[in-house]
Amino acid sequence: MDGETPILDVRGLTIALPAGADRRLAVDAVSFTVRPREIVCLVGESGSGKSVTGFSVMGLLPKTLRATGGQVLLAGEDMLQATPQRLRELRCTRMSMVFQEPMTALNPVMTCGEQIDEVLRAHTTLDAPARQRRIVDLLGRVRMTEPERMAAAYPHQLSGGQRQRIMIAMAVALEPALIIADEPTTALDVTTQAQILELIKDIQRQFATGVLFITHDFGVVAEIAHRVAVMRHGRLVEFGPAADVLSHPREAYTRMLIAAVPGMAPPARAPAGLKDEVLRVDRLAKTYETGGWLGRKRSVNAAAGVSLCVRRGETLGIVGESGSGKSTVARCVARLVDPSAGRILIGGQDIARLAAGALRPFRRKVQVIFQDPYRSLNPRRTIRQSMVEGPMNYGLGAVPALERATALLDLVGLEAGALDRYPHQFSGGQRQRICIARALAMEPELLIADEPVSALDVSVQAQVLDLIEDVRRRLDLAILFITHDLRVAARVCDRVAVMRRGEVVEEGLIEAVFLEPRHEYTRALLAAAPGKDWQFGALAAG
Repeated sequence: MDGETPILDVRGLTIALPAGADRRLAVDAVSFTVRPREIVCLVGESGSGKSVTGFSVMGLLPKTLRATGGQVLLAGEDMLQATPQRLRELRCTRMSMVFQEPMTALNPVMTCGEQIDEVLRAHTTLDAPARQRRIVDLLGRVRMTEPERMAAAYPHQLSGGQRQRIMIAMAVALEPALIIADEPTTALDVTTQAQILELIKDIQRQFATGVLFITHDFGVVAEIAHRVAVMRHGRLVEFGPAADVLSHPREAYTRMLIAAVPGMAPPARAPAGLKDEVLRVDRLAKTYETGGWLGRKRSVNAAAGVSLCVRRGETLGIVGESGSGKSTVARCVARLVDPSAGRILIGGQDIARLAAGALRPFRRKVQVIFQDPYRSLNPRRTIRQSMVEGPMNYGLGAVPALERATALLDLVGLEAGALDRYPHQFSGGQRQRICIARALAMEPELLIADEPVSALDVSVQAQVLDLIEDVRRRLDLAILFITHDLRVAARVCDRVAVMRRGEVVEEGLIEAVFLEPRHEYTRALLAAAPGKDWQFGALAAG
């Protein structure tokens, strides 16, 4: 690989930010290469400049950003000097991009086949039957079952992993020399993520393609990268072979990122004494009816016969793939959806059938931290207004409610000055801290955390997980923790329940389930975790 001419040669790339930004440059004199049949991972936290670098290659920079120096050479041709017409000619033919969120990248009113056909019509002279055969072939190559049916489907009719395969099929339709993948697996569960990563590796080998893979997850880096480029505040701080960077990182920042990745082995925990039971779920079921009117109705069992309990001071994790029913269980427990059958006991009282009015006392006892903190907070209300609303609705006076909000912001590591700011003025990690503080303001007995760190950088993720663990210890809270990330579960959970197709297939102490899994599905989940063979914390410490 060393002797080959790079497909992509970035030389001193510099991109200016608009006036008034926190720093002057989004990308500061960055240089690296991508060779044929090579995967280069571009790694860093949010705001490091990694996505901006990828967009500059494709000529997709927003108008507020401009390249002020350097070169971006695609097979020797400078993309920074290319005209809009030339960039359109090169996209899909010589370079393609797979975006992070396929649901927003795909057109919702066109079938998946029509969207791939758009690429073929724009760049080839194939007739309609030939294009249709090519579409079916492409969908087969990205391992889509029933490719003809998938070609006729709309994006909303597919799963997240299937939509990402459609994006990859579009990207490889004309066998480009370079594929840029911008966080393509961040929102996917562990088994789907493993399939997509393996697919990208296969395509890279099959077409002799160079891949620039943008990620913040060193587990993914360990799984697929040949070389790694680490960015911080717009600058390239480390670049080298993946094995060298993972085993012997030179920079303190790289070591910090690697150390922030949770290990697969659960940390040693002091045995918890038996405390009061806060939550007991007994044979919980939730059935949804789909279709109707002209179509035929179909019943979907999102949860079937789920039983579990959480005690004070304990964190119970529920893990599983997308569609396994874990979030449905959480929403039933919080009575955000009504269960179809079973019991939900909070402090010994069954709330499964309580009417809305009778639920009011229990709303305070059960609080939820959602996946997306930005959507959880009202953008038109200050943090002060969001924090005091709940306690005041339950009879607390304005002055003590504000005192409680101030104390809780201090508990989650934010200053009192944050009270008079709005959600958009905070980072993602800070917004999640605010959501945690707002939930605690109600002095709950049970905290439900539904994928609370999946949208965060690995370093911010580590901080929020430490905060949740600290809050649990200090307040002796019972926590129901929903996640598809097995590393996260290993880091924070005392016990874990593994769900598949609406049922709990295995439950027990985290050490027993992760180190000696009994069920084949649990073993498959653990085997699919990216970079499972790397002990990140130990490597970083060394």
